This record gives sequence, C-alpha cells and structure tokens, in this order.
Amino acid sequence: MDSKLTIKLNETVIERAKKYASGKKMSLSRLIENYLDSLTRGESDEFEISPFVKSISTGKSIPVDIDDKVFKENLIDDFDKKYQ
Repeated sequence: MDSKLTIKLNETVIERAKKYASGKKMSLSRLIENYLDSLTRGESDEFEISPFVKSISTGKSIPVDIDDKVFKENLIDDFDKKYQ
C-alpha cells in the first residue's frame, strides 16, 4: 500500500532529481522509494558500494577525479591508524 510523504528539499536538488528521474523514465517518487528501499533493506554487504553512492547517503561529496585504488588505500590507512 502506498502512502503520501511530504519532504522539504533544496529547489536545485529537486530540479536535478526530476531531470535524472525523467532520463531514467521513472517518477521522482519511484526513484526516492527505490533509493530508500536499498538503504533500509538490511542485506549483507556481499557487494562493494561505490564511493559515489556512499557520498549520496552521507551527504558528503567526493572528488570527481578520485582514483578508486588510492581512495581504498587511504581509507585502509585511516582505519589502521584509528583502530591500532
């Protein structure tokens, strides 16, 4: 059963999201539903989530030209330092 939800978002974000959803031939509501479903489904981490997707869920941005290998190495180094 579908329910109505009202949220407040930045106008620019809404416009970009509408264009993105339109390009994917889906409604903005369906796009948001799919995203929230994927975040809350609780599946195991059998696959790696890209830095881009992680940045969406945290609200933090990542550089466009990031090298995945370097990013992972830096992340591992940070964890090693934190949990020594």
